[in-house]
Amino acid sequence: MKRSNTILGIAAVMVVSLIAFPTLERKVSAGPPTAEVKIDNFSYSPATLTVKAGTQVTWTNHDDMPHTVTSEDQSFKSKALDTDEKFSFTPSKPGTYTYYCSIHPKMTGKLVVE
Repeated sequence: MKRSNTILGIAAVMVVSLIAFPTLERKVSAGPPTAEVKIDNFSYSPATLTVKAGTQVTWTNHDDMPHTVTSEDQSFKSKALDTDEKFSFTPSKPGTYTYYCSIHPKMTGKLVVE
């Protein structure tokens, strides 16, 4: 008899829980797409990156020297990035963005946005 009462009690708690919280959903937003470019050994890697519009692109300087990320058309421009500092840009429209380091102009890269 005690066992039956225990089972009935557990069942009652479960029914009340289902009534009180009918649709608990966890919404996990994936967030915007992201892509990364590494700055290392006086170069951008990958040298050419292709992404969809709305993708957040982040450059991280892994060199011991400061570098910048400056687009030729001035769509984006970072400050001088020290070691392990980052710069992000989210392009909103398709196009090809050629960029360079304003401190070391021979360092170049290309961002292709579809």
